[in-house]
Amino acid sequence: MISPRFQQLLKVLAILGAIAIFFATPLRDLLNQELLSAYLQKLGIWAVPLFIATYILVTVLGLPITVHTLTGGVVFGLFWGTVWSTIAATLGAMTAFGCTRYLFGDWALGKFGTHPLLKRWNMAIAKDPFNLVLSLRFAPIAPFNLVNFLLALTSIDLRTYSLATFFGVIPGTIAYTWLGFSGKTALQSKDYLQFIFASLLLVLLSLLPLWWKRRGRS
Repeated sequence: MISPRFQQLLKVLAILGAIAIFFATPLRDLLNQELLSAYLQKLGIWAVPLFIATYILVTVLGLPITVHTLTGGVVFGLFWGTVWSTIAATLGAMTAFGCTRYLFGDWALGKFGTHPLLKRWNMAIAKDPFNLVLSLRFAPIAPFNLVNFLLALTSIDLRTYSLATFFGVIPGTIAYTWLGFSGKTALQSKDYLQFIFASLLLVLLSLLPLWWKRRGRS
């Protein structure tokens, strides 16, 4: 009979092994925006499903998704880049949420269930789960992958989590996609105006939660 502690150890080793394989193989190019863009542009109709599939993979492994979102703007343009990245980010968040809750939920709750952060989140979820997740997703500065894993340890249901994630990531996805799209335009035509506006939008979205928090105190 395998002990629960040993089972958890095997799960952790499996995840670390998957991350090691990622970086030891050509999959590591998924974190290189230039290489990823060049590869996707050669795939034709297969570019979209591969883009979404690799976006989900990167999210589940807890790796940065910014490269994929920027690449969406470069390869698919502002509108479709935003659409595909929003769908992929939501599916990736759902998969990471499900894997964390299924694989590590009981163990993590036993270890960290009394942590003040999780207590506060569970209290907020009991009152208004949708708006809590929405606010966490809205700010681009919020660590996307960490939020996926931590929310899986709360009492929130998958449906509310998924819907709030979908709507919450749209503003940040637009900003990063526009940054990728306008960066490509700037390099091709030397017109930097769109790139400047996209950068300002990203800064604005990052500052809004701080402004809202300060406003709530006044």
